[in-house]
Amino acid sequence: MRELVRTNDIVLVSAIGALLDGAEINHVVLDQNMSVIEGSLGVLARRILVSDADNREARQVLTDAGLGHELRPDD
Repeated sequence: MRELVRTNDIVLVSAIGALLDGAEINHVVLDQNMSVIEGSLGVLARRILVSDADNREARQVLTDAGLGHELRPDD
């Protein structure tokens, strides 16, 4: 799995999820439920991951949507 984006912005997480769903790219959002533990302060960032096989396509989808600046460095 590769991390695409790490953000506290739940609207951005939702938008990226919709873009990836539209491109039929499976993804996982980690740390989504941590807000219950932290008291809904939004301190802990959510991470969006895709499979290694889908990494390049997912990055292109986000770049084409104008969200390339949100991408984590690709190791």
